[in-house]
Amino acid sequence: MKRLAGLGLFAALASAAPAAAHPVPFSFVDVRVESGAVLVTVVAHVFDLGHDLDVAPPERLLEPAVLGAKAGDVADLVRTRLRLASNGRDLASGEWSAPEALPERQSIQVRGRFSLESAPATVTLSTLMFPYDPAHQTFVNFYEGDEVTSQAILDRGRTRIEYFAGTRQGVWAVMRRFVPEGARHMLTGSEHLVFLFGLLLLGGSLRHLAFVVTAFTAAHALTLALAALNVMTPSLQFVEPGIALSIVYVGADNLMVRGGRDVRAWIAAGFGFIHGFGFAGVLREMDLSRRALGWSLFSFNVGVEVAQLLVVVALAWALAALRARSEQAGRRVAFAGSIVVIGAGTLWFVQRVFFPGGMA
Repeated sequence: MKRLAGLGLFAALASAAPAAAHPVPFSFVDVRVESGAVLVTVVAHVFDLGHDLDVAPPERLLEPAVLGAKAGDVADLVRTRLRLASNGRDLASGEWSAPEALPERQSIQVRGRFSLESAPATVTLSTLMFPYDPAHQTFVNFYEGDEVTSQAILDRGRTRIEYFAGTRQGVWAVMRRFVPEGARHMLTGSEHLVFLFGLLLLGGSLRHLAFVVTAFTAAHALTLALAALNVMTPSLQFVEPGIALSIVYVGADNLMVRGGRDVRAWIAAGFGFIHGFGFAGVLREMDLSRRALGWSLFSFNVGVEVAQLLVVVALAWALAALRARSEQAGRRVAFAGSIVVIGAGTLWFVQRVFFPGGMA
């Protein structure tokens, strides 16, 4: 938020410079979310509008007669390059005001109103406002009431942001998005599955194994929250190799254990503590509001825990069935499986330390 505010202040100050030098490759969009409407304010620099509307010099757009003659073109440009959707449905019938000159900012302002049939759960904004300029950025502020609840920067590399409203519908939208995301993260994460496999190789009661993987979720939730809220943000340069080493450790611990104390819950917590940092960057890049971020963290971890328990039940049942048929076969699988776990963790560690860009 501070970074965005600083960039916005810089842009506002820079806009006082002569437009001919084009020192301000920025546009600004304010989106106000209300129960029955979405209100949009777009501010664009005359240099960009003049380029796309063939007005030279572009400062002429600040003259009432010229702006009046180009009013329809300005509205059409904004309407075609800025798309809004609510609850997944495009808002195509907005009412746009006549463009207004802002001489002190060398800019033109246009306001839009989009009526809604129901309170929005999500509002999605998509725009590449001035494609001719690869450096152009659009600063987006979402408001509920008078409070700025979310900020983002859109550019050629990122043209879309989805905002979750601070309503009951918005909370359910967050949960519908992030519970499946947490489950997918768990079920498609090869390192996560290998780690779980390593934890389950030595067996135990289903209750105890559920406790072990829940220790992972608790630690994962803690560090995910700390990182997503920017309280603690270690570099992925250290996090990713750390995840690989934790996998090596669980396999080695399986081979070294000789009937001593079962510390798999502590190992799972350690892995979760490191692993949580790995996903936090994805949440930060989504520019969620603080309220939505809290619910996304909760929902994501619910999805992780549910998927983990399903995997635990399936793997624990299969391994228990094998040991029930042959205790010796069970020990062999535990030994061989631990070697595989160590090998996989070692391979990932080498890749992330010595070949971070990928092996050719």
